[in-house]
Amino acid sequence: MSQVATVVKTKRKTSFFKQLMSLHWAMANCFLLMFVTGIVMPRLPEDLFFREPLYGLHKSVGVLLLGLLLARILVLLRVSWSKYTRRLPKATPAWLRVFVLHSILYLLMLVAPLSGLFLSNSYESNNVPFFGLKFPDIFPVNEAVVELARSLHFWLTYTFLAFIVLHVANQWQVVRATWRRAWGAVKSTLLAR
Repeated sequence: MSQVATVVKTKRKTSFFKQLMSLHWAMANCFLLMFVTGIVMPRLPEDLFFREPLYGLHKSVGVLLLGLLLARILVLLRVSWSKYTRRLPKATPAWLRVFVLHSILYLLMLVAPLSGLFLSNSYESNNVPFFGLKFPDIFPVNEAVVELARSLHFWLTYTFLAFIVLHVANQWQVVRATWRRAWGAVKSTLLAR
């Protein structure tokens, strides 16, 4: 293989990886917003003027996360295809742990927002906004399952949060390095003023 072909191939892999990491951090920020709003919203008084818009934001970001997840899976498939068509991974215990953890995270990234749609659709038809647009119902209105849907959404999201904590602990060195870079950028921006 020529040196030019190697450079082009490396750039392509790096480009896919950058896309994957961009989607990772965009989704991480969206999920942080989801957890914060999800904790705050139910505790707000019913007559508070920004309670309903906060629910609308929470639901809109949930729909956005489903779209970002689809994009992320497509990019991940491209990365995996280019990486594993040349050489399969060694199925070591460490690789298997990481694979299982990430598989569970991807499953929870799907079912946590879907359980929110199930809760919203069970309660009332066509009440899930997507930044001002109405997202079509996926589940039928059924007030008999609202409590089940609420409980399901609660437990799935907190299970997801527990697995996020495991993921952060597993990637602690990366988290520390990212935090240092971000804090350094903030400090340099503040000092430049």
